[in-house]
Amino acid sequence: MRQPDANKESKRLAALEAVRHVKDGMAVGLGTGSTAALVIEELGRLQNTESLNCDYCVTSYQSMQLALEAGLKVFPVETFQSLDISIDGADEVDPALNLIKGGGAAHTLEKIVHSLSSSFICVVDGSKLVSKLGERTPVPLEVLPQAINVVRHELDRLGAREVSLRMALRKDGPVITDHGNFVLDVRFESIHPEAMEKELNSISGVVENGIFAKCRPSEVIVGESSGVRTLKP
Repeated sequence: MRQPDANKESKRLAALEAVRHVKDGMAVGLGTGSTAALVIEELGRLQNTESLNCDYCVTSYQSMQLALEAGLKVFPVETFQSLDISIDGADEVDPALNLIKGGGAAHTLEKIVHSLSSSFICVVDGSKLVSKLGERTPVPLEVLPQAINVVRHELDRLGAREVSLRMALRKDGPVITDHGNFVLDVRFESIHPEAMEKELNSISGVVENGIFAKCRPSEVIVGESSGVRTLKP
């Protein structure tokens, strides 16, 4: 069972600041996770109270449900040629604004959505800032079920020190992504983000990995007890 989120207020402050970048008539991408949920909640409130009308796409069934409950107009990702802005959280942010994402197993569609966006804003609390990627969080890989053994073998070749199949909490068996795949969580001694992102995606059977180096955010809004601050490349 998940523990209460001690950083919820910091996340809320960052989410509110990020939403200020959304203007009427924009095409907006929405991420997945606890911080993205706060963004969706605030966008729904603004639509109802200040007539903020935008077109949205989402990165998971969870965000789809939240957005529809908030009354937002949601369209399939593939109907958008581009997005004005996208907002999402992250599991780790390094000083160069490289990210690790995928704690919610939605990183494949998140990477697609943020690649479409003219401005990708990452929203986190201060606990997500690290000196180097992989400091606290493993790298998630979405993997075709049939390719598990091939991928494990290649990860061993790349020097992975720990590879674990992510297991579900309230069902027996592994986590299944929205695309019907498995998730491997992988730890390395060191990560060179751009090279590692490319190398992991070159493994047969890997759909996408959770390193966001090629698709880095335009800015990172960090919520802290004292308020918010913005990091830019």
